[in-house]
Amino acid sequence: MKEKTKLLLILAVFLLAYFIPFSHFRIQSAILEAFNMLQDYARQHVLLCLVPAFFIAGAISVFVSQASVMKYFGPKANKVLSYSVASVSGAILAVCSCTILPLFAGIYKRGAGIGPATAFLYSGPAINILAIILTARVLGFEMGVARAVGAVVFSVVIGLIMAYIYRKEDAEKSVDEAMFSAGTEETRPLWKTTLYFLTMVLILIFATWGKPAIPVGFWNAVYKIHWFLTIALLFTLFLMLKYWFNKDELKIWVDSTWGFSKQILPLLFVGVLTAGFLMGRPGLDNGLIPNRYVSMLVGGNSLWANLFASLAGALMYFATLTEIPILQGLMGSGMGKGPALALLLAGPALSLPSMLVIRSVMGTKKMLIYVSLVVVMATITGMIYGAWF
Repeated sequence: MKEKTKLLLILAVFLLAYFIPFSHFRIQSAILEAFNMLQDYARQHVLLCLVPAFFIAGAISVFVSQASVMKYFGPKANKVLSYSVASVSGAILAVCSCTILPLFAGIYKRGAGIGPATAFLYSGPAINILAIILTARVLGFEMGVARAVGAVVFSVVIGLIMAYIYRKEDAEKSVDEAMFSAGTEETRPLWKTTLYFLTMVLILIFATWGKPAIPVGFWNAVYKIHWFLTIALLFTLFLMLKYWFNKDELKIWVDSTWGFSKQILPLLFVGVLTAGFLMGRPGLDNGLIPNRYVSMLVGGNSLWANLFASLAGALMYFATLTEIPILQGLMGSGMGKGPALALLLAGPALSLPSMLVIRSVMGTKKMLIYVSLVVVMATITGMIYGAWF
């Protein structure tokens, strides 16, 4: 760090410490809320969501050949296949905006084209089947359908736009594609590698399987046995690691997983603290910005209401499914249907913590373009939906 940067950082900390009115109730509440949100995040998401995701990302970077990534997600891959797989990935993974980050970083760093990679990044948290079903039940059938269709369309359109903007960069990846295909013989049969990854993905899915709001049907039946399924899968994974992998491979896998953890976790924690300080935890009114201001700003179906809902959703952190009761409360306080859909399309796919990590993976400019595309498309879609309904 340069001396000038150090001086500016010290000066900024001094000014904040000097001028912030810490005796004010709202400031005290926001500071406490930031750490409460960090604690909730650590308890609910780190062990069951992020840790499995980090191990999957580490496995992608070690056991998936660059040639395979280029074949299915590279710049020269069949666009129908790559975008189809990327755009519906959330239906399988059912993860939040932060859990998808290690997986996105894994495929992006292995050479995936920026189009399919960003389509995967958006769709992962946006196309959660349980969330869409719950949206339809709680907020209305048309809202659930609009969310599902909008999420799939968004992921493809955003991916295609990103691919077009950075087509020259993707073309440079394609130049070395022949190099990736040389000397990439698999050390084990494809079916073993497939089962290995499937087992880890299922562990992630079942370990985070939430209790459904309405305790009937398939989702509740799985919830009752999800820990038994998770334990059985963990035991299966242990046997795979013992008999299919050697010690050197496992060491490289752990090192790669640790590399992703070091890069992502600190940024996530800083982002969660900031989001908690500004907005507070979902459903509470303890952040720096009072909830009543949010409700006042998202009534009706104006351009500003939809834009504000999109921006607020993009900055806030939503754990999986928490956006639905929040929106139910906001709509009960006068929030328009258009802004509600705008928040649904921007919120689960983005958050301040995820923006920090995306920036570290693909740079500030790409991150800003990606976020802008999500916000603009969510705003326009919200206005159209609000005009129809």
